Amino acid sequence: MFRNQYDTDVTTWSPAGRLFQVEYAMEAVKQGSAAIGLRSKTHVILACVNKANSELSSHQKKIFKVDDHIGVAIAGLTADGRVLSRYMRTECINYAYSYESPLPVGRLVVQLADKAQVCTQRSWKRPYGVGLLVGGLDESGAHLYYNCPSGNYFEYQAFAIGSRSQAAKTYLERRFETFMDSSRESLLKDALFALRETLQGEKLTSSNCTVAVVGVGEAFHTLDKETIQALINEFEIAGEEAPAEVPDQAASDEPAAPEEGAAPAAEGAAPMDI
Repeated sequence: MFRNQYDTDVTTWSPAGRLFQVEYAMEAVKQGSAAIGLRSKTHVILACVNKANSELSSHQKKIFKVDDHIGVAIAGLTADGRVLSRYMRTECINYAYSYESPLPVGRLVVQLADKAQVCTQRSWKRPYGVGLLVGGLDESGAHLYYNCPSGNYFEYQAFAIGSRSQAAKTYLERRFETFMDSSRESLLKDALFALRETLQGEKLTSSNCTVAVVGVGEAFHTLDKETIQALINEFEIAGEEAPAEVPDQAASDEPAAPEEGAAPAAEGAAPMDI
């Protein structure tokens, strides 16, 4: 009931203790194309769905290399994701120049979260409308973090963000206990199966997904289309199928009904590349 009175400024609290501008930024993440991350003791896999605005356009890049040991997958406003990935790349270069060692993943994530949090306190800045899955490897092992537009960050064994990510989360929740001891190939298989869950019947091919890997003795890199298609064919030829979905699974990430007095939400994604 308070939404229209308190959602014009990111620094104004509603009586219910909410910052609506931050919640709108988080909604932009939910509407973006799906991104998935999962890790074992030695490897981190990032995967995302390639979604084009029209048949005449190419898709936007959703996975970025930050350093040899760190990469990031995004869901939400692609322009914001590019800006933040460039900031992360600069921080890694500066740290390596000053200390002659790779920047620890956790420290970079904290710096990124601090940068996002400032946008929730300044009236002349809007929150970044992008969620980032940061995967990397350092002296303490493999790490996977999720950075939220609110400035919060969480470390995960596996996670999915973006449109229809709930289906992927359900699959990952059933399998995550095996991930720590998984091999690189097994982790890739689980990533592709989880990615397929977000397509809702659409066939998974190398043209509508991107997969990147970082691990022990393996710098961060994106797999080429031929390798991805070979993996997809291998799993399908072997007749392997993902476990059946839980019948009472919650519906996908659909926005809640608008509150009284709020403007109706437009159908589909916002008119921006997400």
